[in-house]
Amino acid sequence: MGLNLLLLLAMVATNILSLYHLSTTMISTKPSPNPNPNPPVPDHLLRQLQTIRATINHLTRLQPNPTTTTTAAVPSDLLLYTQLSPIASACRHHPDLLHQYMNYTPFSPCPAISSAAAEPLILRGCHPLPRRRCFSSSKQPSSLPTNPFSPVPENSILWNNYKCKNLNCFNPDLGFDLKKEKTKFLSYKTDLDLPISQLTDIAKKLKNAAPLRLALDIGGGTGTFAAQMKQENVTVITTTMSLGAPYNEMAALRGLVPLHLPLQQRLPVFDGMLDLVRCGRAVNRWIPVQAMEFLLYDVDRVLRGGGLLWVDRFFGKAVDVEKVYGPLIGKLGYKKVKWAVGKKTDASGVKNGEVYLTALLQKPVSR
Repeated sequence: MGLNLLLLLAMVATNILSLYHLSTTMISTKPSPNPNPNPPVPDHLLRQLQTIRATINHLTRLQPNPTTTTTAAVPSDLLLYTQLSPIASACRHHPDLLHQYMNYTPFSPCPAISSAAAEPLILRGCHPLPRRRCFSSSKQPSSLPTNPFSPVPENSILWNNYKCKNLNCFNPDLGFDLKKEKTKFLSYKTDLDLPISQLTDIAKKLKNAAPLRLALDIGGGTGTFAAQMKQENVTVITTTMSLGAPYNEMAALRGLVPLHLPLQQRLPVFDGMLDLVRCGRAVNRWIPVQAMEFLLYDVDRVLRGGGLLWVDRFFGKAVDVEKVYGPLIGKLGYKKVKWAVGKKTDASGVKNGEVYLTALLQKPVSR
């Protein structure tokens, strides 16, 4: 009897101990009221993601300020020329133009209305894929001129794209009067001028510089700078748009190389390949500051160490050149070889208090 009672007590004690152990284990492993199976995201990563999202939202929605006033002298197409449209987002905003561009009969000549949609799309930051099953019209000149300032064969231009039907119809200041163009970049009248003879001499004497061989002219119109440098045995590629006039055709007929590019597109040149980049008349105050900054840093990418950046007669309001564009250019950390500011004396310049800036800067060999 005593032994049975002892066994019974031992069994009860064992069960009590097992129950206590089980209850404590369940309490210790009970999930928290708000379980979170995923590890927390670090704060610095959240801040970076928020910054990226905000930047993309800002850039893809970047539109001209409706309250901003511009002078009548600035073509509306030229304002489109400088809009920022990253990650090809602009294409989805212009379905009508895209449809017009791609509306053609396969394996037949591309219709004129379809071809005419290409440049408006490019100006708006949309670079559609090539049309692969229609044939673009073109004209072949009998021969290329040996002198880039000799008359060009006007019958080699597709005049259907323009209101004017001959070169004499255009304003001589636009670059189609080759007798006038022949005198450009050769003389020195004010500190804003940088004749080619002076430019090449500077390039030879600067420390860490090499003779000019390869260059890019941004917004070079009909290619007159490239034509003058060709006679100095320097190869210059010109970026230009045919805004109401045959700038690309004219440059090609002069035996030069035009690139059909707006200002907001990445320069199609590999890193560190060029000795000189010139920013011509298209690079001016109507460019949004963001686009100007992207352009300058892409210029820095394609310039070799010791290469030269020539900002040729950039104009803007005096206060903006001093407080906005000057410091923006200064961010590159280039050596100032030439920095000249002069008043813009035409009616628009006097009215708006504008000045010209001509700057020649040298990229550091290393940073």
